[in-house]
Amino acid sequence: MTHLPSLPENAVLLDVFQRYPETARPLIDYHETVMRAPSSPFSLGERELIAAYVSGLNACGYCHGVHTVTAEAYGVEPGLLAAAVKDLDTAPVDARMKPVLHYVGKLTREPSSVTQADADAVYAEGWDERALHDAILVCALFNFMNRMVEGLGITADAAYFAKSGQRLHDIGYVGLSQLIQPAEA
Repeated sequence: MTHLPSLPENAVLLDVFQRYPETARPLIDYHETVMRAPSSPFSLGERELIAAYVSGLNACGYCHGVHTVTAEAYGVEPGLLAAAVKDLDTAPVDARMKPVLHYVGKLTREPSSVTQADADAVYAEGWDERALHDAILVCALFNFMNRMVEGLGITADAAYFAKSGQRLHDIGYVGLSQLIQPAEA
């Protein structure tokens, strides 16, 4: 149940965005830049994997659910995210992605403890500076979103995760922005 009395009891994030378009539009635009920019060394699925992983570590069921479905729509194996959140070291995550996920996991749980050695582990798997930068941005964005969603009291069920995750895959964040009514003049 949302903590915003002006919204329906079963409100989802899109309802919040429609209620507050002046803050939603720039936030969605930022999502589009971070999650869909073609210049990133990470595929769309890898960025969604990072988003869902961070959300899982934060126990944000809403973001974890939606972005797990989206990641799977981009080719991430079903069940991989649950295994990664449970135990990244034994999860069937591509070896190249493990240090990236370890990095964002540490940044999520203990941000002040991230060291050059953590960055070097990412570089050792062949990722470049841009990749580390992009992973940090996805991590930071989803730590923000997890706190926003939890603070607003937004929840949903598996049926909604399937619908929303597939919608993100199909129309992206730009399409999501188009679902928000124009701001009143």
